Amino acid sequence: MHTPPIQIAPSLLSCDFGQIAAEVKRTEDAGADWLHVDVMDGHFVPNLTIGPPLVKAIHTAASIPLDVHLMITNPAEFAGPYAKAGAEVLTYHWEVAPSEQASLEVIAAFREQGVPQVGVAVNPDTPIEGIEPLLGSVDLVLVMSVFPGFGGQSFIADVLDKTRWLRSAGFEGHVEMDGGLDPATLPLCAEAGANALVAGSAIFGPPDMAATISELRAAAEAALPAGSEA
Repeated sequence: MHTPPIQIAPSLLSCDFGQIAAEVKRTEDAGADWLHVDVMDGHFVPNLTIGPPLVKAIHTAASIPLDVHLMITNPAEFAGPYAKAGAEVLTYHWEVAPSEQASLEVIAAFREQGVPQVGVAVNPDTPIEGIEPLLGSVDLVLVMSVFPGFGGQSFIADVLDKTRWLRSAGFEGHVEMDGGLDPATLPLCAEAGANALVAGSAIFGPPDMAATISELRAAAEAALPAGSEA
């Protein structure tokens, strides 16, 4: 089974938004592959974060791909604004389009607006098998390892079975995991088949970000399943 290369994606929700351009540069200089941007609408999840104007500002400051995670109830309506703002990867939640037809309509809307890579996310309590008909239509599956919209949660290890299932089902796109990833849990995600790894405080907290990203990458690559290609 081919596994795409490891992508370390710092979550900008943990950065200093008052210095966003400098934080983007610092993260890039430290060796990040993607920049993960969380968009919350106060409806699908209880918190509010940012919209297209700030995503555009981040894109202007960045030279690496923006991985935009839409935790919103109406993703198809916002495909255009986020595509124009510079999202390289745009991910919606299966829970807001929980049928094959509804999800295919969202995916089609994303493609029509020129989104380069389309992702679908599943919450920890959502059965992964429901998205099987979509695996040929998306570039990325985001397996949430905490419930979105709430801070301070611990990594939910049971979701690793979802990641394993995706690889056993033959999905060769990006499998991303987000929530509670740190030096202890990140290798578990890679071992299960995840290659896109989102971390916030685990990257922005330590004083030497470059060393932290390097260590996380090395740990993830060492944990990749035998026979995968990094």
